Amino acid sequence: MSSHVVVIATDLRRTTVKVNPGTYLSDVLEEACKKLNLASDKYLVKHKQKQVDLSVPFRTSGLIPGAKLELVQKSNTPSAVQVALQVPHPEGKDIPGGRLIHKFPSTLTLWKVLRQFESGVASQGKNINFTSRAVAETANGAASGGGQLYYETPVLNIMGRELASFLDFQKTLSQLGYNSGSVLIRLSYKKTSQTLFDAMAEISNFFAEEEEVDQTTAALPESKTSDTQQQAQQEAQSLQEAASVISPEPPQQDEISQGTSKDGQATANEGQHPEAMDVDTPATSRDPYQPVSVFLAPSGTTPAAALAPANEADYTPTVAHAQLHQARLLEHTRNKRLLSDKELEDKSAAEEAKIAAVKSIIIKVRFPDNTSSDWEVGHSETGAFLYEAVRHVMAENSQPFRLVLPGSKIVIKDDSSPANALIRTYKLSGRTLVNLVWDDRVPATVRKQSFLKSSIAQQGQAIKIPEIPQVVEESTPLPAAKSRASETGSDGGEGSGKKLPKWFKFGKK
Repeated sequence: MSSHVVVIATDLRRTTVKVNPGTYLSDVLEEACKKLNLASDKYLVKHKQKQVDLSVPFRTSGLIPGAKLELVQKSNTPSAVQVALQVPHPEGKDIPGGRLIHKFPSTLTLWKVLRQFESGVASQGKNINFTSRAVAETANGAASGGGQLYYETPVLNIMGRELASFLDFQKTLSQLGYNSGSVLIRLSYKKTSQTLFDAMAEISNFFAEEEEVDQTTAALPESKTSDTQQQAQQEAQSLQEAASVISPEPPQQDEISQGTSKDGQATANEGQHPEAMDVDTPATSRDPYQPVSVFLAPSGTTPAAALAPANEADYTPTVAHAQLHQARLLEHTRNKRLLSDKELEDKSAAEEAKIAAVKSIIIKVRFPDNTSSDWEVGHSETGAFLYEAVRHVMAENSQPFRLVLPGSKIVIKDDSSPANALIRTYKLSGRTLVNLVWDDRVPATVRKQSFLKSSIAQQGQAIKIPEIPQVVEESTPLPAAKSRASETGSDGGEGSGKKLPKWFKFGKK
């Protein structure tokens, strides 16, 4: 008894596919995509917003004749499927349980699954022949005969469905309906009338394209790196040419001596004419380990935040807070799909652009005695630079310590390698606070002493706490409550709602 189902594409095109009780839903998807001119490996099937299991036949799917199935685009990221291969005797007796179990991506073909199992990668280090077996021709079951080798093809039984041709082996696990979970494949062999030589030639023709694709994808990174190296060399050459054009030639020795004599005459003239213009001398280069600013510890024992007057109304939740809380709860209950490969690449590119846009940041290191210092760092500074800068200002610079980012357990490493860059590795931006924590080996006498050197402590300044302006909130008057007469609209005047019928009114006129 045959029936049909209706398959609707994402662009609302529809087609009718005839089915019988033994038709697999993966074949229904393939037939529908063939009629709609779509790629079957890029779509899933849903029925009433529920995903349909494509690995089962129509009679066990729970669908009714004439059911409307919707095509949904599949994620570009393949999912993992656990494949259990039941190996027949005699190879299976050396395997525990007779099954080889391994996880494969859903986009892998059945032929590649067999090749992975027989290569030893997924077969617990055992090399087993599954795809190139042959049987010698014998006469009436005896050992005599021509000795011609005939190909013995593997036969895969998946949920009662036999796959034995090379066209079937080119199907992926996803095309058979297995996009997640696990699947059991029972392996057996069947002798063919094809010689082993002809079978190997046909196999090379069938699966040569897949091997070429693998080789090209493996060669892509090498070609990309070579192209990038060539581009980098060309850019370096262009920069050198531009620098040679822009930079003047080095002065000769005669010009230098003339310049020094002219400078001496200029200084003599400046001494004769005191009203001459003063020329700014170039500033000396600042020590990179010298802090930008140093702040002293607070004089009081009570934190400044605790001294500020508190308004009880600030801790009273409002209607806006309740609405925001409900909106967040509703957002967490919604299902979210995983990001595709392109979206992940765009996200990482945006993060890299955000990090590259940061020129320099200010890192404030807070010491155990509540003093602190600021350092300005760029992209080239690493964690070792920050540790060395702290040792330049501390009195006991031989004591061990560590720098910890507040609110987390991330410890900045004392490493000068480029992989430990402060901005790129730890994703720091803006003004960043870092806490200095003594090591457990530091004695108590050192902990009680002042942390900064006396020369550095003299540069310290008190932290100025800005005054918070008092904002008086204007209470908006609530609208006056409407009278009962205006709500019911008994007088029928303006502003009333629908006029009520006479039988609903109370009392007599």
